[in-house]
Amino acid sequence: MTAELPQSVLFCCDYNAVRSPMAEGLMKQLYGTDTYVQSAGVHSEQEIDGFSIAVCEEIGIELSRHRVRSFDEMEQWGDDLSSFDVVVALSPASQRRALELTRVFHLEVVYWPILDPTGLGETREAKLSAYRQSRDQIRAHMIDRWGPAKGGQE
Repeated sequence: MTAELPQSVLFCCDYNAVRSPMAEGLMKQLYGTDTYVQSAGVHSEQEIDGFSIAVCEEIGIELSRHRVRSFDEMEQWGDDLSSFDVVVALSPASQRRALELTRVFHLEVVYWPILDPTGLGETREAKLSAYRQSRDQIRAHMIDRWGPAKGGQE
């Protein structure tokens, strides 16, 4: 049984540089603009990861203009956590931070255990393979939760 698409979803991970930007891009690709989608990290010291950009480009998702941001920056920029229907945490640290920040709101925080591909693989091809695995895990979780893509793209 798939859940109804939320009106707004926030994806979060450790640095908003690998998994959460991929999730943001995938969500927009699969379900269009019916859902407001953002992503954030516990920290924001890194730039968007080049391997994330590459593996998303392979399936037609543009990530190179993504601007990394933390939960704190998100709030400074006017995105209030309480305005999201669901927060999807893609790492244990981001799940803890999301639960901490949302304890005063009635907000669903979901945890998807997505492989952190950073540091995996010796060669470029092995690294890309690890990133593809993370990307595909995220996509599978989305389809499992919210059903097939709009327009039937599987």
